[in-house]
Amino acid sequence: MLDLELTVREISDFIKARVQAAGALGVVVGLSGGVDSSLVATLCVRALDPDRVLGVLMPTSFTPPQDVEDAQALAKQLGIKTRRVDIQRVSDAFFRELGCEGDEERFRKPMANIRARCRMVVLYYFANLECLLVAGTGDRSEALIGYFTKYGDGGVDLQPIAHLYKTQVRRLAEQLGVPERIAYKPSSPQLYPGHRATDELPLSYEQLDPVLVGLFDKGLPPIEVSRLSGVPVHIVERVLRMSKDSGHKREPAPKVK
Repeated sequence: MLDLELTVREISDFIKARVQAAGALGVVVGLSGGVDSSLVATLCVRALDPDRVLGVLMPTSFTPPQDVEDAQALAKQLGIKTRRVDIQRVSDAFFRELGCEGDEERFRKPMANIRARCRMVVLYYFANLECLLVAGTGDRSEALIGYFTKYGDGGVDLQPIAHLYKTQVRRLAEQLGVPERIAYKPSSPQLYPGHRATDELPLSYEQLDPVLVGLFDKGLPPIEVSRLSGVPVHIVERVLRMSKDSGHKREPAPKVK
């Protein structure tokens, strides 16, 4: 069971320490209208005060209007300043030059990752401009299975919630006053039209998190995780493969020793 008060205190202390150590004035957070970024922004405000937190909205042409509205409402609730940068034309310029403007399936993943990396570039623009650190919004569930873009949403200066599973993130967000419609909104990186986490993940987060706990926190074999979680063993093994195959995304680039 997650000790919510202790967790908030530890994360707040972590954020303060990292900002102070870097000599930064505050942090910048990419606000998507989802639970992860909303929780990170909320925690940063608790740690640093609203005037030291900048929220950046980076929609595309297919971003649901409700997501933008939720991000704006959350920023207003927290009392933080915001910037909005539509990345549609930026990413389209890449697509034109690279010749990947078609609807072919093979272009979907590269184009999605370009959008994520465009957002990283925008965040670091504001970080450089205003002497801020980029606060990451990834959680442990996503990290363990590699469900993030290398040098995209994975390109950050600090990771306040990277030790929390998605289900813990939702509970903590609700506890800290993040609106329920955001705290329990279906996850979506919105990297292509209609994008949902369920497009790429073998389980819902409610099913996935117990599997991850069994495999990585308790070190149980897949067959035992399957028995305890009720998830078919071939799905548990698939989760394990996803983690192994994405190991390079969680480690620094290797070099010759």
